[in-house]
Amino acid sequence: MKIFYINKRKLYMIITLLCIIIVFIIFYNVYYKNSEETFKEDVFYKGNTNENIIAFACNVDWGNEYIPEMLSIFEEEEIKITYFVTGKWAEKNKDLLKEIYSHDHEIGNHGYSHENYGELGYEANMEGIKKCHEVLNETLDIECKYFAPPSGSFNDNTIKAAKDLNYDIIMWSIDTIDWRDDSTEDKIINRVLTQAEKSTIVLMHPTEETIKALPTIIKSLKKEGYSIGKVNQIIK
Repeated sequence: MKIFYINKRKLYMIITLLCIIIVFIIFYNVYYKNSEETFKEDVFYKGNTNENIIAFACNVDWGNEYIPEMLSIFEEEEIKITYFVTGKWAEKNKDLLKEIYSHDHEIGNHGYSHENYGELGYEANMEGIKKCHEVLNETLDIECKYFAPPSGSFNDNTIKAAKDLNYDIIMWSIDTIDWRDDSTEDKIINRVLTQAEKSTIVLMHPTEETIKALPTIIKSLKKEGYSIGKVNQIIK
């Protein structure tokens, strides 16, 4: 019977390699867990209130022609929502922005330009959020606290930049997908009403089909016992 011997040098190398592997596994698990917790703490896909309220979030970088009618619908129904606007849009449409704000709607930060923040580094994320913040502050004299990344694109750099600027990141629970050509009035209504529950965030944009769908959505949600409001009303 053969007996295999391992000299001390080889044994030392094997033990060292095993230690490195163990340290790597521990580091990976801790980092992954902490990263996952960071996403949970700093990104809101829905609110945390137990009240029967649903928040409407309207992202604005285009669609000016539909905003006045949208405002009229909300005014008639006595509803105040959150409008997330880009800094570029705000600079070009100051009067319309002021009109939205004059109806007591909440204004949120949608970045300076409509780009994928999930593909950007920390400094670029910081610049985009901060620049929009400054435009909104200068125009409306407000301090925004919610950031909705365009296209829902974000990464760890986005989270860190937002946190450093005292922002919470707002995503959505229900996506109307109203920007897509095949999104009809009926489809938008169905997407909202089949997924509605307390503390959800409904994402929409100023589009023709959204305008058509809103009256039915609002009346149906109210009939089901929900009130409709701003993002700040569902995050405590």
